[in-house]
Amino acid sequence: MRIIMRAIRIAAILSTLAAGIAVAYAHASLDHASPPVGSVAPSAPREVSLWFTEGLEPAFSRIEVYNSEGTRVDQGKSQVDPSDPKHLRVGLRSLTPGPYKVQWRVISVDTHKTEGSFTFDVKP
Repeated sequence: MRIIMRAIRIAAILSTLAAGIAVAYAHASLDHASPPVGSVAPSAPREVSLWFTEGLEPAFSRIEVYNSEGTRVDQGKSQVDPSDPKHLRVGLRSLTPGPYKVQWRVISVDTHKTEGSFTFDVKP
């Protein structure tokens, strides 16, 4: 009986440690965006806002937005919201109708890098 109880305790400890390790190695994944991923905006947005699953390091997190010709159309200064460290945004220049590509690269507070991209369209 002692052996079984000891095995149960060891299993419980190991599962708790494994859960803690999984949380420690989590990356900041894109949760949602405005404008939404793959969306069609009826008017030109003034900024792109991204929300992540982890807090971000402001100095190492950025958003770049490009038009169909490959020209950057963001204002160049991505900012992490001081009241929400999971929220990254960048202002946009005046957008004309057409497709746009958003590229992001972030470093989470646990120092893991993630990056990705998505598109949205502006329709007249």
